[in-house]
Amino acid sequence: MQLYCDSLTEYKRLATREVRIGDLLLGNFNPIRVQTMTTTDTMDTIATVEQSIRCIEAGAEMVRITAPSKKEAENLLNIKNELHKRGYKTPLIADIHFTPNAAEIAARIIEKVRVNPGNYVDKKKFEQIDYTDAEYAEEIDRIRERFTPLVKICKEYGTAMRIGTNHGSLSDRIMSRYGDTPMGMVESAMEFLRIARNESYHNIILSMKASNPQVMVQAYRLLVNVMMDEFGEAYPLHLGVTEAGDGEDGRIKSAIGIGTLLEDGLGDTIRVSLTEDPEFEIPVCRDLVNRYTNRQLVTGNKQTGIPAITKVPYSPFEYTRRSTDTVSNIGGKHVPVVVADFMKAASIRHEDLQAIGYTYNTETDKFIIADAAADYLYTGKKLPDFALPGTLKVICDHATWLNAPDKEKYYPLFQSTEYLKSTDHSGKLNFVAVDVNQTNCQELLQKIRKDYTVVLCLYSSNAHTMPSVRRYIIELMNQGITCPIILSVESNDTTIDEQLIHFSTDSGALLLDGMGDGIWLMNEPEKIRNQKVSGRTYLETKSNHQFINNTSFSILQATRTRISKTEYISCPSCGRTLFDLQETTAKIRSVTHHLKGVKIAIMGCIVNGPGEMADADFGYVGSGVGKITLYKGKEIVKRNVDSAIAVEELINLLKENNAWVEKTA
Repeated sequence: MQLYCDSLTEYKRLATREVRIGDLLLGNFNPIRVQTMTTTDTMDTIATVEQSIRCIEAGAEMVRITAPSKKEAENLLNIKNELHKRGYKTPLIADIHFTPNAAEIAARIIEKVRVNPGNYVDKKKFEQIDYTDAEYAEEIDRIRERFTPLVKICKEYGTAMRIGTNHGSLSDRIMSRYGDTPMGMVESAMEFLRIARNESYHNIILSMKASNPQVMVQAYRLLVNVMMDEFGEAYPLHLGVTEAGDGEDGRIKSAIGIGTLLEDGLGDTIRVSLTEDPEFEIPVCRDLVNRYTNRQLVTGNKQTGIPAITKVPYSPFEYTRRSTDTVSNIGGKHVPVVVADFMKAASIRHEDLQAIGYTYNTETDKFIIADAAADYLYTGKKLPDFALPGTLKVICDHATWLNAPDKEKYYPLFQSTEYLKSTDHSGKLNFVAVDVNQTNCQELLQKIRKDYTVVLCLYSSNAHTMPSVRRYIIELMNQGITCPIILSVESNDTTIDEQLIHFSTDSGALLLDGMGDGIWLMNEPEKIRNQKVSGRTYLETKSNHQFINNTSFSILQATRTRISKTEYISCPSCGRTLFDLQETTAKIRSVTHHLKGVKIAIMGCIVNGPGEMADADFGYVGSGVGKITLYKGKEIVKRNVDSAIAVEELINLLKENNAWVEKTA
């Protein structure tokens, strides 16, 4: 095993224990299963049944239902019976947080229970407590006493269990010893897993969810590493980015977290947590899984085999950005740059730049520059015939660059062989495009080692794209070559969801490991024109250049490598939710979307707040019917605010904490 998977270069599913959930088999190389969660009131049997059916018919192989108390747990029997009566035998999962007795009831009724170790026994006051080893052991004994009855019931009834750690739900005990870290998440689950193993109960799935894909990916990798080290085997993994949000941002964040792990063969079941109706989650799950269904079967010219890695020069369990030279505004300590691709545009006008963040004001004859404005414009064989904004620079093909009027504004793009042969280079900045699947040229590596003007634009024609680019970057690191890298990803997928997943996985996975000083996305716009995502039509109102630009900045935001906008941590809703999450999220977004770098959590109930909004700056949490509690960090600031004025009160809270700025025209 290479740290956390079988291979960093060859696609192989991680071998895990086989778990039975009703008639469904999971793990042990069975297909990657997809699931979702209902948003209805669990006590409304018919509404829950009908929503479950919509999810099942959309492709859900398991349906999770919240059971916050004994009465909801007991009503699972009515829901299950009604589904069976209508001919649906899909396994049901009871979602349990604070109520062990509800879990023990549900485990006798349905096929699987999910428990959150941070909420199941432990109470959280968000206090730092210094535990001695003896006191810590006493706490473990208390957990064993309270958790063992559920384990025995599950074992007796053949019920599966997910031990689902959430980043924001870590107990004071775990936080005090491990901090708010991926290792704390792992240990939180391992405590419960050890208890189950002592009872010879193994029908277990594990998850390490966080709203931050960086934390989530590190935690899953660590979990595998710890399980293999301690047990010599791994249990199946349920993958998910919790509170991912809605629309393209929710899809991008989920694809980065889930896709990064699937790329390395980790994951036996997935759930994409979108603040949308649950049936909309399933197609996104399917698109993610489909990328890997035939990955091992790919042969021919596109799958030439990637050389094995013998030395890994970075830690996949913690974020460290690859050390690079500074070339102009790329690399070094600069945030990753964004390249806007206008190669296929018939012409370029100053009006076209609005799509990439530059709005021309005819009255002042100046450009207004947005926070999410591209840094470079690739024009191919064209040269713009108007004055460009001061911060925007142009990349063009080398032959075109030779005729460029301003060598301080325009920079050449070479193919690798062209770069080796040419003597006409920029003295400041040269871009070199490299297909890492075709290039293993020591001559190129030796030349760029000594050329401090080079920025590599890496892409791969290998079907296993991301690991092949990662392999090349690792080779650069091992050879001490420190030129900056732009990650170039082209998608020919035919749906918007597929393109978002493709872009997010192939670039996001590398950015999470500190690899990449820029992003350059390309696509076929005609393939996705006028398609809808989450009920919204994209390219009727949004040009393809705007779609690509927004996607680039959203990927950088989700990987926490460049912050350009407000971040929303919104839960996907469930039967505990106390207000309309979709409507409220849209309302809050409409008045706060201009607050660059502010993280706002929108949570339907106390289960998902304050804990689950682990790294949010401000929180908007349902506390009762028609009532909202507002948080600053994990601290309650205003209790039981009437929902009719709660958004206004949130704005006041932002103002009181100097987090508010007025919108500019």
